[in-house]
Amino acid sequence: MIEQHVQIDEERQRQARRYARIRRRLLLLDLALGGLYLIALLASGASVQLEAALRRVSDHPLWLVGAYVTLVLGVYGLALMPLSFYSSYILPHRFGLSAQTVRGWIADQIKGAAVGGLLGLALIEATYALVRAAPATWWLWAGVGYLVFTVILANLAPILLVPLFFKLTPIADQDLAARLTRLAERAGTHVRGVFTIDLSRRTKAANAALMGLGHTRRIVLGDTLLREFTPDEIETVLAHELGHHVHRDIPLLIVSQSVLMLGGLYLAHRVLTSAATAFGFRGLDDIAAFPLFMLTLGAFSLVTMPLANALSRWRERLADAYALTASGKPLAFASALTRLANQNLAEVDPEPWVVWLLYDHPPLGQRIAAARQAAGGE
Repeated sequence: MIEQHVQIDEERQRQARRYARIRRRLLLLDLALGGLYLIALLASGASVQLEAALRRVSDHPLWLVGAYVTLVLGVYGLALMPLSFYSSYILPHRFGLSAQTVRGWIADQIKGAAVGGLLGLALIEATYALVRAAPATWWLWAGVGYLVFTVILANLAPILLVPLFFKLTPIADQDLAARLTRLAERAGTHVRGVFTIDLSRRTKAANAALMGLGHTRRIVLGDTLLREFTPDEIETVLAHELGHHVHRDIPLLIVSQSVLMLGGLYLAHRVLTSAATAFGFRGLDDIAAFPLFMLTLGAFSLVTMPLANALSRWRERLADAYALTASGKPLAFASALTRLANQNLAEVDPEPWVVWLLYDHPPLGQRIAAARQAAGGE
C-alpha cells in the first residue's frame, strides 16, 4: 500500500524545528510588546488623559467606549504591522509554506481587521454596558453572554465569515463525497455536503474540518489536502474530526472555554475594583481602565493556557482513537499524519515543555506511533 512508504522527511524536520523556534520567539515578542503597551498607557497616565479628551467631545458611554477602544487598539495594530507582515507573510514564504501575494495579504488584513474589529467592539460595548447596569455581577452575565456568542458564531461562521476569506465549492469527486458522507452518518451526524476550500491561494499546508453546528454543519477539505492525500488518508483525517462530534468535544470545549473566561472576568472584576482609586479611574465602568482589564485577562489566559491545552490534547487523543476504529485503516492514518508533518512543516517530536505550554494537539510523532501500533507495528 502507498501509505506504508510515506516517511518523515528529515530535512523538512530540520526546517520545522527552526521555523517553530522563530515562531515561538515572535509569540514572546508579541506578548511582551502588547503587555508593555498596556502598562505604558496606565503608568504614564495616557489612558486617563485620552478618556478625558474623548469625554470633552461627548460623555455618552457608547461613544467613550467605542472611540477609546478604536484608538487604542488601532494605534497598536498599526504600530505592529511590520511585525505582523514578517510573521504572517515573509516568514511563511521563506520556509515555503505560503502561496499568498502581497495584495492578497493586505486584503486579508483589511477584512480581518474589519470583521474582528466590529465583533470585538460589539463584545466590548456589551461588556461595559453590563458593567454599568450590574456593577456587582457584570462578570457573571458577561460570561453567560460569551457562551451564547460562541455558540452563535460556531453556527454562523461557515455561512457568514468563512466565505469572506475563502471560496467553498462542492467537491468534484462524488465517490469521495459519498464515502465521507456515509462516514459522517455512521458517526451520527448530518452534514449539508462535502466542500473544498481554496487554501492553496494562501498556503501550501493541508487541512480539513467539520464546520458549523446543527443545520450549518458541513465537511470542508482543503484543496491542498485533496491534491496530495489518498482517499483512504482523507477518510481517516475526517474520521478524526468526526471523533470530536461523537465524543461531544465541541460543546465540551465551548463550555470549558466559557468557564475559563468566567474566571478571567471575575478576576478582572476584583482587580478593577481594587485598583480604581490607585489609577484615578472614575469607577468600574471607566473605559480608561481598559488596559488594566486587558492585562488581567491576558495574564489569566497565560496562566491557564497549559490547563486548556491539556484538556484539548486529551480530547484529540480520543478523536485519534475513534479515527482508527471507525476507519479501520491505521496505516492510512499514520501515513496521513506523516504527510501533514512533511507538508505543514510541523515538528514531529517537540520538546516536552513546548508541548505542555503551547500544544493543543499531541505531538505528531506520538500520534503516528499510536497509529502504527494499532496496525500491529507494521
